[in-house]
Amino acid sequence: MLTVDFDKLNVGPGVKAIDIGAGQGRHSYEMLRRGADVIAFDMSEQDMSDVSEMFGALVAAGEVPEYAQGRTEVGDALALPYEDESFDVVLMSEILEHIPSDEAAISEMVRILRPGGLAAVTVPRYWPEKVCWALSDEYHEVEGGHVRIYRASELADKLVAAGLEVTGSDHQHALHAPYWWLKCAVGVENNDNPLVRGYHKMLVWDMMSKPWLTRVGEQALNPLFGKSVAIYLRKPA
Repeated sequence: MLTVDFDKLNVGPGVKAIDIGAGQGRHSYEMLRRGADVIAFDMSEQDMSDVSEMFGALVAAGEVPEYAQGRTEVGDALALPYEDESFDVVLMSEILEHIPSDEAAISEMVRILRPGGLAAVTVPRYWPEKVCWALSDEYHEVEGGHVRIYRASELADKLVAAGLEVTGSDHQHALHAPYWWLKCAVGVENNDNPLVRGYHKMLVWDMMSKPWLTRVGEQALNPLFGKSVAIYLRKPA
């Protein structure tokens, strides 16, 4: 399940990219498949071990061009261990809402992006996230949980103030918003609830089968209540 449109970032052969806060690596895998040299970066050693293993599996399965490279690194998004202007593409997906010092993390992202380079930042959309917070304290009051709710304009202003230009934005994952509302209503950890279990089964089926009806339907619904907002950016030359 991708939140980012990599066509908008010109990800392909010869591109040096980093996925900051890569988690389980869903975006890192896509960039590697497209032929980029990718670093999956995260503070979780376990996640990066899993992603490294998956990189190897993708190569073994022949899904990666022979010239592309993928590797992982564990570290802190507030102190990235890279020189200035090191990357052509920088991605931060669903990470800034977890970081108290979000402006410091943005500054680090901008520092390592080369002039003329492209970036994408995604966060939960304001009003679907607001519903989750209203329904459940458990949803966000956990260690490592969400510390803020962004308005898209607020996030864009922070990114521009850090030295980037906004080139576009969109919304994704409308079908996932009701799932999280259900989970918040019945208890975030209550995965045995029949409604939650049934909706999750439908989401898995949709992601695996990609039927045209739900694909078209979600695209139509994304502007209304897509759960994530993605902002696309360029660092001025």
